Amino acid sequence: MEEKNMNIPNHVAIILDGNGRWAKKRKMPRNYGHTQGSKVLEKICEEAYKIGIKYLTVYAFSTENWIRPKEEVDALMKLLRNYLSTSIKTSMKNNMKVRIIGDKSALPEDMQESIRKLEEATVNNSGLHFQVAINYGGRDEIIRAVKAISQDIKMNKMDINDIDVTVFERYLDTADIPDPDLLIRTSGEVRLSNFLLWQLAYTEFYFPEVLWPDFNKEELWKAVEYYNGRKRKFGGVS
Repeated sequence: MEEKNMNIPNHVAIILDGNGRWAKKRKMPRNYGHTQGSKVLEKICEEAYKIGIKYLTVYAFSTENWIRPKEEVDALMKLLRNYLSTSIKTSMKNNMKVRIIGDKSALPEDMQESIRKLEEATVNNSGLHFQVAINYGGRDEIIRAVKAISQDIKMNKMDINDIDVTVFERYLDTADIPDPDLLIRTSGEVRLSNFLLWQLAYTEFYFPEVLWPDFNKEELWKAVEYYNGRKRKFGGVS
């Protein structure tokens, strides 16, 4: 289907699932799957922007991922460190604005510094808005927002009666970012796994069987086609 006939979602969120199973099918260690998955992500960022997607948010490392085997956690941290250290050049070349969401305070200091440099370097870029969730959990995000609001009320910076949806969203990691129109979770798993719980309230969900390292341009178009086949309803009005 040609792009001109398609309604392209403004914001797509992706749960990058199936890296370990992809590697296991090839009798390779799970870390190999994560490495291949990171390469796929770079290509999907390019393809997403080419077809008109303006915001792309991916689930890279959850608050629950720390309980995985140490070897796998260490490998994931190494991948993320490599991305953070090399992505300034890539992001500037591709005009991407990168933002890391999640509890960054719990990350090692060197990663926090890399995140700061990356966000500052790309803040004025006007291409794809790319959000990477690292040490992120939807429940944790909401709790952190509630604590921040409570602190501001305590400091008399706001009144409890000022709180509404708009005000609350300013305290979320995704402040000023539109809610996703489409969520993709690869590998056939049908659950949110604590990802963007507030933001996905009216999002369309797409759960393809393909494992993340096999996801490509054609699979992205399938997701967009699925989105186009949905009848969007808000408040009971079509």
